Amino acid sequence: EELDGFLEHLAREVHDPDLRRLLDSFLLDGSFRADFRRAPCTRSGHHAYLGGLIEHTVAVATLAAEASALHPRLNSDLLLTAAILHDAGKIREFDLGAAIELSEAGALVGHVALGRELVAERAAALGGLPPDKLNALSHCILGHHGPEGLPARRFRSPEALALYRLNAVDAAVKGALEHGLD
Repeated sequence: EELDGFLEHLAREVHDPDLRRLLDSFLLDGSFRADFRRAPCTRSGHHAYLGGLIEHTVAVATLAAEASALHPRLNSDLLLTAAILHDAGKIREFDLGAAIELSEAGALVGHVALGRELVAERAAALGGLPPDKLNALSHCILGHHGPEGLPARRFRSPEALALYRLNAVDAAVKGALEHGLD
């Protein structure tokens, strides 16, 4: 519940009305929220336990808020929204039972594509987002593991680059704390 409170606090820092409406459509959905709180972040890497996803998301979003304060030219609303939603596809990637298994969709396309799909679905249900905002958010989500999955293998925004680096920092540090340095 404490992590849930931090997540809500971070979401309240998003002031752009379109991005906030999109975030609210996720965070006010009880079913999504329950799945999000329960999901692991990975099967055997960092945050590989029930509840790991919200822990990782709060960490990345906190780093995003700090980076935005240090670099005021960053679009903090975009970066925070992307940080909160970057791994939303994890709720469709895994089947949770006695073991954490990949779902059929997770095995087929993975959490990055599933997350982009979730965001697009929510945006459409809201009557759409301005294309520039949806494209910028999608670019951040698609690039949060690096530029390899992006067109021309290049970041198009400092926010996408920042999300990639902040996500990597949390994953690497948590992985080292859980599994040691290799």
